[in-house]
Amino acid sequence: MSAKLQLIKDRRSIRAYTGEQVQERDLQAILEAAMYAPSPGGSQPWFFTVIQNRELIKELSEASKEVARNKDIEFLKALGNNPEFHAFHNAPTVIIVSGDAREPFATAACAAATQNMLLAAEFLGLGACWVNFGLLVFEGYKGDIYREKLGIPGGYKPLFSVTLGYRRGDKPQAAPRKSNIVNYIR
Repeated sequence: MSAKLQLIKDRRSIRAYTGEQVQERDLQAILEAAMYAPSPGGSQPWFFTVIQNRELIKELSEASKEVARNKDIEFLKALGNNPEFHAFHNAPTVIIVSGDAREPFATAACAAATQNMLLAAEFLGLGACWVNFGLLVFEGYKGDIYREKLGIPGGYKPLFSVTLGYRRGDKPQAAPRKSNIVNYIR
């Protein structure tokens, strides 16, 4: 198997980080990888918000937990009520990926950009995790306040977020892969 395909197999969701901030050159490489994701007709319907202010990250986590506590979904309520839970796993960097709501396939393009970030982080030796709990803040009554505070352009919807940092501890093992999930029609 080629090293490039092995990189895909080696990538893991990392939820424990050292306190060290992501180096600027690595951050820029990850963002560039995101910008080279495929998009319908080359529309590039994404907008990236990089947050490295730890107090703001904590504030977004707490605001998301507040929204979660009022959901009808038990596991979200439980996380919202857990004082130890941090929506962004205490990562030093969070990137919010927003999509242009006027583009019909923005969600797919932004998902591809998000995956590119995860693969670039793995290549650079960084830990990363695709998390969406922290986006609950945009569903709450403070959603518009945070869109403005984060500089998310009008007409763009926060879709995904990625935590980035240097991994603390061992890399988790891969979950067993499912079988019988491919049907060939030849």
